Amino acid sequence: MIELKKISKTYILGGDTVHAVDELTLTIEEHEFVAIIGASGSGKSTLMNIIGCLDTIDEGQYLLRGQDISSYTDRQMSTLRNREIGFVFQQFNLLQKLTALENVELPLIYQGMGLSQRKKRSVEALVRVGLESRMHHRPNQLSGGQQQRVAIARAIVTRPALILADEPTGNLDSRSSKEILELLHELYEAGNTVLLITHDIHTASEAKRRVRLVDGRIVMDSKYDDEAAYLAEEERAEKMHREAMKI
Repeated sequence: MIELKKISKTYILGGDTVHAVDELTLTIEEHEFVAIIGASGSGKSTLMNIIGCLDTIDEGQYLLRGQDISSYTDRQMSTLRNREIGFVFQQFNLLQKLTALENVELPLIYQGMGLSQRKKRSVEALVRVGLESRMHHRPNQLSGGQQQRVAIARAIVTRPALILADEPTGNLDSRSSKEILELLHELYEAGNTVLLITHDIHTASEAKRRVRLVDGRIVMDSKYDDEAAYLAEEERAEKMHREAMKI
């Protein structure tokens, strides 16, 4: 599904060079459920933008479903995003003046799909996330968890190959967070490839595979590394740091 080969992305901030992603190599197979974990500044947001075709790389190669998209134009990237990737964001990104149904229809309108077919597909997507009784409500008439379900329905309505969820539970209470993670599990079980971006280890533990970033590089991949040993060492280092700060 995804092949990243020694990709790099560099920014100039305040005269300083920041290596947001530094010669990173990663392969994600079809039908995997993977969490990318990292603190603020680890490079996970930049990596998400690259994988989601929202940003381009400076060096390396990016293959999505076997296509080398490293040199795609903005128009080609836009078409790819619309057809191959479903986005779920922390802030929901719903249009407040539109109903849930109308929000879900938007990607299909951009595809040029006819009215009858796109309404049928949008209703099916809302039923799938359990919102058949709320499809004519506007976002301000829905709870946070319900708004995120609308966002997920919008993400899956185009039947994309990849679901990219960026901190999807960040603005939700614990009950709603559990429901959204269960829904992502259902999408994975149904055959979707799901990529979850998070800073929270508890949220990441819901995924089948966890990849941790530090300073734009992968420091642990549970597919290949002993995750328990890594976390124990990380906890030990954090404890030593806290004790040193008391001196």
